[in-house]
Amino acid sequence: MLDYMIYIITFVVGSILGLLYSYKQHGEPFIAVTKINIPFTIISIAGWVLGFCSGNIILSAVGFLLAGFVMGERPGYGRKETAVGLIIAVIVYLILTV
Repeated sequence: MLDYMIYIITFVVGSILGLLYSYKQHGEPFIAVTKINIPFTIISIAGWVLGFCSGNIILSAVGFLLAGFVMGERPGYGRKETAVGLIIAVIVYLILTV
């Protein structure tokens, strides 16, 4: 039970940090971003793979922190990167468990 609480807390902290970082980078009220951000995609992939596949509490917490950082950006940002990270993490998980 404590493991899940740690994961939730680190995900929420990552989401808050991502939101703060996003507002610091973009002061505009809203801009529709159509291109994919490669560094955030790499962070999202690393975060979701660590979160799902590490098997260690600390590495999983770091993974959920990274995933929350990308997912917690302002509305309209980070959705493509999160989708790519989740898809690759699910594929890695299935490869490791089968």
